[in-house]
Amino acid sequence: MAEAGTEPPAEGRLAALRELLNRPLVSYYLVLGCSALLLALGLMMVLSASSIEALQETGSPFYWFIKQSTSVALGVPLMWVCSRLPQRFFRLAGNPLMGVSILGLVMVIFLGQEVLGAQRWISIGPFSLQPSEPAKLALVLWGADILARRARGGRIEWRHLMIPLMPGLALLAVLVLIGRDLGTTLVLMMIFLALLWVVGAPVRLFAGVLGLLALAAAMMIVVTPWRLERVTNFINPWADPQDTGFQAVQGLIAIGSGGWFGLGLGASRQKWGHVPHAESDFIFSILGEELGLMGTLVVVALFGLLGYAGLRIASRVNDPFIRLSSAATVAWIAGQAIVNIGAVIGVLPITGIPLPLVSYGGSALLPTLAALGMLLSFAKREPGAAAALAVRGPGPASRALSWLGLGGRPRRETTRNRGVT
Repeated sequence: MAEAGTEPPAEGRLAALRELLNRPLVSYYLVLGCSALLLALGLMMVLSASSIEALQETGSPFYWFIKQSTSVALGVPLMWVCSRLPQRFFRLAGNPLMGVSILGLVMVIFLGQEVLGAQRWISIGPFSLQPSEPAKLALVLWGADILARRARGGRIEWRHLMIPLMPGLALLAVLVLIGRDLGTTLVLMMIFLALLWVVGAPVRLFAGVLGLLALAAAMMIVVTPWRLERVTNFINPWADPQDTGFQAVQGLIAIGSGGWFGLGLGASRQKWGHVPHAESDFIFSILGEELGLMGTLVVVALFGLLGYAGLRIASRVNDPFIRLSSAATVAWIAGQAIVNIGAVIGVLPITGIPLPLVSYGGSALLPTLAALGMLLSFAKREPGAAAALAVRGPGPASRALSWLGLGGRPRRETTRNRGVT
């Protein structure tokens, strides 16, 4: 028994954990730390997973690793800049980014390249762009701004969801579906549903939207033979392991052969031409083969902590735009991770969407890092965060900006900027 006046060990640990989680900059450091770890792990796995195919096709095992490193070199400064921008910038950026995304998706229809049955890419010189990726960030910012302006007392009437939010979502979804990209369409739907949830949409409306989306997805699967084939293969990929079920089966073999601790970094056997798209859609299978179950659990835990940090920001800041955009960003990144991992381990159909921060692809990486930079900016508006940053003092980069006349001290939190706008 514990002595009088002392807490039992378990309660003491719980109290220490609660005290730690109540610190003002926990969300900030969780987003920053999880993003950095996933990004570093992604670079390492892209090099490992792509080296054999890159050597065979280009003569250099570092070809795709160098391209991914270039994207990271562009994305990390973008993330840092976004972490320094005020909330007003993100609200103003929604409409222009939505317009640019729609224009890019229209260009894909007429000028895009078809790869593996999907028309998603536009080539600009030596670069290939996928406009559906920034469209996710555009929907987050545009939808959050619309609902934040129309919210009253934390709730919103159902008709405010109809115009223009639902037509805007429908336009994006139709343009993406014309390019035969069902996976990205599902991610856009996750963002929309997260916005509905945060604004407190009526249960009947929420259920109706879910039912409508399920019906539309079922119709798209039934009327498109290759999508129906994917669903059939998902039910039993071993029925045709050398053809239609090849990718799913090889991915399961890869992730299953890693055991508890994996074969060792770089020691994958399945990346030698067995797992298609090992550096992008199925990088999680190579990760499981080389780093084992422990490695995959670390990745899942990092995404879980990242999602927790985003929801913590949404719950601790009173501004409706921050609540909406933070929750929608979590739905986008965590939801996409769930869909990708679920496809690799065989519990969801293969949709062809990458694992955020880990898979190869600059078009997906840059908008994701921009969104994470936005979460860092919002984390500074949590109660007590501005004061903690002021006590900590500016870092080297902030001092350099201040010396150039481009920086500024963090704005102190006041009663006025804590209230709901």
